[in-house]
Amino acid sequence: ENNTGVSDAYRYGASAENCDIVVIRGCTEFQPEWFQVLENIYRKPVLPIGQLPSTDPVGGEDTDTWRWVKDWLDKHARGSVVYVAFGSEAKPRQDEVTEIALGLEKSKLPFFWALRLQRGPWDPDVLRLPEGFEERTKALGVVCTTWAPQLKILGHMAVGGFLTHSGWTSVVEAILNEKPLVLLTFLSDQGINARVLEEKKMGYSVPRNERDGLFTSDSVAESLRLVMVEEEGRIYRERIKEMKDLFVNRERQNMYIDNLLRTLTSSLKC
Repeated sequence: ENNTGVSDAYRYGASAENCDIVVIRGCTEFQPEWFQVLENIYRKPVLPIGQLPSTDPVGGEDTDTWRWVKDWLDKHARGSVVYVAFGSEAKPRQDEVTEIALGLEKSKLPFFWALRLQRGPWDPDVLRLPEGFEERTKALGVVCTTWAPQLKILGHMAVGGFLTHSGWTSVVEAILNEKPLVLLTFLSDQGINARVLEEKKMGYSVPRNERDGLFTSDSVAESLRLVMVEEEGRIYRERIKEMKDLFVNRERQNMYIDNLLRTLTSSLKC
């Protein structure tokens, strides 16, 4: 329970039980079987509304942050940089941050890491990088602890891979920019998302210990090198490009939205 006395899980279940229509971000061409499963569970219409690909905000090109980030990326070869970000909700534990940092160092790949040190000023647990990490890696990568323009970073030619929590907006933005995925999940739907991406060879999950769920710096480094540079990981680099049209085709996306609007209009007339 939260301070209202009602848990988010209860709200979700009550909403699904009492609504007339369930609307899902996704498309039947990508995962048709799961829409049927949901209809069987909810016993009511389940409508896909497409993948809702992100668009760059107008006028965002010349922000001070993007200028220095672009200057840094411009100095690197095409496809050489790994972008690391875990979204606005997932906050790794301190021991996980340590393993991620050491894994980036061991990979010897250039990196840009958008790292939230705390969820807000009220968060008492401020994350810290391993002692000496920034000094040892200053010629290799950057750790950005403020807001970073993710869509622009993913669109830069220097970025060759994305270490992500598998949040679906981040996944769609990576596919939009044809960046292969290394998956490191933490909460909510991220684990299910990662399983789907793994099954379709669109992403590779950092291996974890099956008993305690822990991962190591070695597994992070090996996963990054597999997906970004090794021949064995070519399938992930190619598969992302093959799936792009399915996720960002404007005509298909508009079709889903039009169908939703028709359904809602029809419901209002009943």
